[in-house]
Amino acid sequence: MVEEVPLVVIKRTGDRELFDRNKIINGLLRACNKRRVTRQQIEDIVNRVERTIRNLLLQEISSEKIGEIVLNELKTVDEVAYIRFASVYRQFADLDSFMAELKHLMGSKEDNS
Repeated sequence: MVEEVPLVVIKRTGDRELFDRNKIINGLLRACNKRRVTRQQIEDIVNRVERTIRNLLLQEISSEKIGEIVLNELKTVDEVAYIRFASVYRQFADLDSFMAELKHLMGSKEDNS
């Protein structure tokens, strides 16, 4: 059996803590509240995110990078949940930055059509 190396997350404050998949699950549960996203879909997203992170073969990763990976996965599942997660993760400073993210999402949606 292969033992996984502990993964350290570097927070925005510079603090370091061990990777905890439950934090991603909780964030996704909040973003997906009252959306048609099942618990299994959330688990699948977290599994893909964790696999992606582990495949990078890093010992440390920033919380920002984890957030980007989560957003990439969430975008394909539910756009409203994506915007909710992005609004917390990216800490939009004003309506303009929020609208820019919406336009980005709409542009990528049109590219995939």
